[in-house]
Amino acid sequence: MVEPRKQPDTGRIRLGMVGGGEGAFIGAVHRMAARLDDHYQFVAGCLSSTPEKAQRSGEVLGLDPGRIYSDFREMAKKEARRKDGVEAVSIVTPNHMHAPVAVAFLKAGIHVICDKPLTTTLKEALKLQKLAAESGLIFAVTHNYTGYPMVRQARAMVLAGELGEIRVVQVEYAQDWLTGKLEDSGQKQASWRTDPKQSGAGGCIGDIGTHAYNLADYITGIPVIALCAELSTFVEGRSLDDNAQIMLRYANGARGLLWSSQVAPGNENGLRIRVYGSKGGLEWQQEHPNQLSWSPFGEAKRTISRGTGATHPDAARVSRIPAGHPEGYLEGFATIYTEVAQAIRAVRHGADCPPEVHFPTIKDGVKGVAFIDAAVKSSRRGARWVALT
Repeated sequence: MVEPRKQPDTGRIRLGMVGGGEGAFIGAVHRMAARLDDHYQFVAGCLSSTPEKAQRSGEVLGLDPGRIYSDFREMAKKEARRKDGVEAVSIVTPNHMHAPVAVAFLKAGIHVICDKPLTTTLKEALKLQKLAAESGLIFAVTHNYTGYPMVRQARAMVLAGELGEIRVVQVEYAQDWLTGKLEDSGQKQASWRTDPKQSGAGGCIGDIGTHAYNLADYITGIPVIALCAELSTFVEGRSLDDNAQIMLRYANGARGLLWSSQVAPGNENGLRIRVYGSKGGLEWQQEHPNQLSWSPFGEAKRTISRGTGATHPDAARVSRIPAGHPEGYLEGFATIYTEVAQAIRAVRHGADCPPEVHFPTIKDGVKGVAFIDAAVKSSRRGARWVALT
């Protein structure tokens, strides 16, 4: 087991970041989320592998010049030697760099907060999971939608048996931003997400399909045992899938359908889930995050709103502002960061993490990569059923 970085028992958690420099979208999201509940202090970064860009990015963000790095391995080693070195690192690079960066910081005794998908291959994900387990360090994966209060409300209702036996799960994530060949324009986000060398074997399915899969897994808590997938590439000349249609078989006998698309005009961030059981059904949409539709069988449909007395304690605990005020994407990320902060503080004191605190871990990350792996195999075999192990 690797000894975690020694830190004071009080004060903000010293946070470093790899990736997320100028021109990057998700790095800024992570930094805002980490600041929102005031648990972290951003102190060091390897924000780009290009030295000039790394330096400019660090200076703009106010980092100490001595803690602006252009090599993540150097950052891990030097920060591990400092008395005030980083305690946790956020990894917000393109997918192919997640594993090597995570390995370097785990070996340095530093907790890891990694963007999804965990890695580009299942073999790599399993090796990383083994290393993380051996290290004893905290490893979080930022499936941010699990941080939304009404998603936690839905999960609590399913776990309490309010829906009865789960029978049907319908989940989708539809966007339209890659309807044209945007990657040819030089747009950074489109370029790496459609490049197999950086994104891995999954395009749309790796970028947003994994969010849909994780959302269904989180809310239902029921393992998927097999899937049948058809991955399509509609834009001529594109190397990876931009649309996925997948049937799911659950361990309890339930059936599911998952659709993810980045070529569906009129859809911006259309993440939506419907779960139906023997006693009732739930529906939640990310673009209307503060409401959950609840339909007890034989009764009128009703709406449960975030911040009202109808919400479960699991939802109320991660709700920050009064009902009627929007709370969504950034707050969802912030919930993950805050839950991780509580876990790190427990480690500081040699205590157990509070039982109500939870966040996606490396196990969830491995599930996501296994899902991508199985879907790609199924599609390449002519949409045949493939078991998930």
